[in-house]
Amino acid sequence: MGVFGIIGKEKCNVASSVYYGLYAQQHRGQESAGIVVNDDGLFASFKDSGLVGEVFNNERLSSLGEGNAAIGHCRYGTLGTKGRSNAEPIVVNHVKGRLALATDGRLVNADKLRRELELKGMIFHTSSDAELISYIITGERLTAPSIEEAVNRAMTSLDGGYSLLLMSPRKLIAARDPRGMKPLCYGIRDNGQYVVATESCALDTVGATFIREIDPGEIVVLTKDGVTSIADHCKKEKEALCVFEYVYTARPDSVVAGCPVQEARKRAGALLAKAHPVDADVVVGVPDSGLDAALGYAEESGIPYGIGLIKNKYIGRTFIAPGQDVREDKVKIKLNPVASAVKGKRVVLVDDSIVRGTTSARIVRLLRAAGATEVHLRSSAPPFLNPCYYGTDIDSKEALIANHHTVEEICEIVGADTLGYLRLEDVFKLGESGKCTGYCTACFNGQYPTEIPVKTENKFDKKISESEKSK
Repeated sequence: MGVFGIIGKEKCNVASSVYYGLYAQQHRGQESAGIVVNDDGLFASFKDSGLVGEVFNNERLSSLGEGNAAIGHCRYGTLGTKGRSNAEPIVVNHVKGRLALATDGRLVNADKLRRELELKGMIFHTSSDAELISYIITGERLTAPSIEEAVNRAMTSLDGGYSLLLMSPRKLIAARDPRGMKPLCYGIRDNGQYVVATESCALDTVGATFIREIDPGEIVVLTKDGVTSIADHCKKEKEALCVFEYVYTARPDSVVAGCPVQEARKRAGALLAKAHPVDADVVVGVPDSGLDAALGYAEESGIPYGIGLIKNKYIGRTFIAPGQDVREDKVKIKLNPVASAVKGKRVVLVDDSIVRGTTSARIVRLLRAAGATEVHLRSSAPPFLNPCYYGTDIDSKEALIANHHTVEEICEIVGADTLGYLRLEDVFKLGESGKCTGYCTACFNGQYPTEIPVKTENKFDKKISESEKSK
């Protein structure tokens, strides 16, 4: 999921800036998009299912009017949170005013917190964590002297991997969980507007100069007059940045925890070449997140790098497409081999990861059909063995091919000649040029930085699903 916000002194068409900021982060979520514009405390909002460019056209953006602040969100629907009703930002009117909230990630204690609020008479209209967090913040606001203090108090009860962006009538408030599992940064434009985004590439898109990343546990308050920080939750937990940001999630032109993502991926490829060398004629990357790792593999191994696969740019990311059937359909039209680059050659195929095995098998078949004599598959991530509870749609071990088969068996299933994964010990070297002190690698080694949530049946989600099917 991606969040984006902007605040300045003068009223202007802030919705367009948020639109471009979300567009730059479309890779983080393809299910829904939303924007809320603040005009002197009056909020105008719109959100719907679809890509950013589908949800918003010129007419829709114009209808939001001008303002001095706005926030937006593009959603990646994780298990149990899919559907238009869960689109963000969420807008709440409460006794002390109003707020709009956009989030990235998931809480591991959401069920417990929701139950506590329901027993107090709270009524939920969605199954998203954003609504839950907004209720906790508004509850704290009843006695807190300011909205930022309400956020500060609310974070004491929130557990999981999250970043949040909140807009009140006069402020933007950005916060990361104490472990810093999700990225968040801010910058400034030449006109004095402050900009907050999940990834730094979105700052570049709107012409903002990067200032810094928000620290794990930090709350940053941005107003038209400046920036202040609350560090009450900083350094209370061991840092655990989601390493999948380097492997797959983030755009290669972003900087995460002080390390350029492209650099981290090239390093992964070089480490792969050292751990799993092979005699071959060409190194080919799977677009887009496998390209830099392939380049790193080629540079380290001395094998020429080639463009062996062309991606249909109008197809989104298959990993974050909701549902296995949808993923398989998208793979069929997403990639096409360049026969002249692979025909009669021994190919090293570098992909960012192998999760379910669907995409890998399809691509290997494509390369063989195009004339490749050998296909040596390399993954710039270790085998996925465990579900993710922090916002990546890997909800159970059953869907993970590495849980049911050995490396040799997976190699045979996907049709490759050889298969090599990035070594687990090498994962911790990916961002070594940055400032991160720890990573969440639970999907690889099962070492979760939080308590594992107890899986419970959510009757609300079932009702939502049945309701959507009837439409």
